[in-house]
Amino acid sequence: MKNNPIVPYILIMAFGIALIFFMSLDGVGKQAELAEGEHGTTEEGAGGDEALVQACIGCHGGDLKGGMGPSLVGLDADHIVDVLENGIEGTPMTPGLKTGDEARAIAEYISSLE
Repeated sequence: MKNNPIVPYILIMAFGIALIFFMSLDGVGKQAELAEGEHGTTEEGAGGDEALVQACIGCHGGDLKGGMGPSLVGLDADHIVDVLENGIEGTPMTPGLKTGDEARAIAEYISSLE
């Protein structure tokens, strides 16, 4: 057994499988805590408006001051609603991303940022 080169690899594989198994058991006991954490954050701030702009963060950055896309800070609400409903040709901002009250809520939140 000492001269068999595959034994260390089998031991590492067995240890890895056991580690994954026991880590998954730890997560099962924390399901309630994880579920509470997902819903608890949307109640903070301005009525959960932060949750509405999660799709914006990918292009406009975590603080919405620009990333791959331009900064949204300082824009007026009417312009933001127009872009959300009608889009901008040649960009990922396609028409109909958000409409109506949801577009207005997002626009009001973003225009309130400084």
